[in-house]
Amino acid sequence: MKWVRFRIRTITDAEDIIISTLYDIGLEGAQIEDKVPLTALEKERMFVDILPEGPEDDGIAYLSFFVEKKEDGSLEVLGEATDTETMLEKVKGELEELRAFCDIGEGTVTVDETEDIDWINNWKQYFHQFHIDDILVIPSWEEVKPEDRERMVLHIDPGTAFGTGMHETTQLCIRQLRKYVTAETELLDVGTGSGILSILALMFGAKHALGTDLDPCASEAVAQNCEANGIAPERLCLLIGNIITDREVQDRVGYGCYDIVVANILADVLVPLTPVVVNHMKPGGIYITSGIIYDKEATVTEAVQAAGLEVLEVTRQGEWVSVTARKIS
Repeated sequence: MKWVRFRIRTITDAEDIIISTLYDIGLEGAQIEDKVPLTALEKERMFVDILPEGPEDDGIAYLSFFVEKKEDGSLEVLGEATDTETMLEKVKGELEELRAFCDIGEGTVTVDETEDIDWINNWKQYFHQFHIDDILVIPSWEEVKPEDRERMVLHIDPGTAFGTGMHETTQLCIRQLRKYVTAETELLDVGTGSGILSILALMFGAKHALGTDLDPCASEAVAQNCEANGIAPERLCLLIGNIITDREVQDRVGYGCYDIVVANILADVLVPLTPVVVNHMKPGGIYITSGIIYDKEATVTEAVQAAGLEVLEVTRQGEWVSVTARKIS
């Protein structure tokens, strides 16, 4: 499949108005390239785990719009056939009209063609091996360096499920798991994603892990990552479903049988989750939470205490917080 790309050099302040304007002439699904860092709120809403360090914001932005090119060379836009030159002139015309009343920067347009855009794998160019304390996290497309061969090595490919270990919230949970996991630990991992927390808990010596997730994509990601790390399938089981509202999922998870529950989820989910997962914990069981932006710390600690748990530790990294608690009885 061939695609025609219309790529516009502009400024970050003009991104929204250009996207809206070109949407009206049939160009949709803009790909934005800029150097604007995510805000704390954007990180919370997106819960993006692949956050490479980028260069300083220079105010420049590139907007790319892709249109499928038919076998006869035509483009279909708004249900009608057109051609690249006609579409290019329309784009240029719209940009010139915008320029009359707002700053759009350079506003130049380039056109090129590409085949079979790999939307799923393009992010791989940004994700490389890194360390979490003494743990090496490495994707399948890279090799372990000689100086890292004595480290604990976690092979992880996130695929379409979240969880590489790069995000502060994941690292906060990893450190707490390392502190509390024992050889007898039965772990419940709510919001398993790629399986990173369960897999590392098993590598730390846990006996068994059960995960739950809403996203069916997690099943394949967890299976692949278990295989990559030599984790036998029976040591990490995954249930797809909502443990907060689905009684069948709750029953399958089991009650009063987990030494540790870990939940790296947003604060707004932790509040209704906490009184539910208490029922799945053993007396004295440990509850490790993260995904909490700094201004939601009190909200989560209050929910934890209201559920009958004793707060043991509050740890922080960047703008994020982890709350660790114990089931009193």
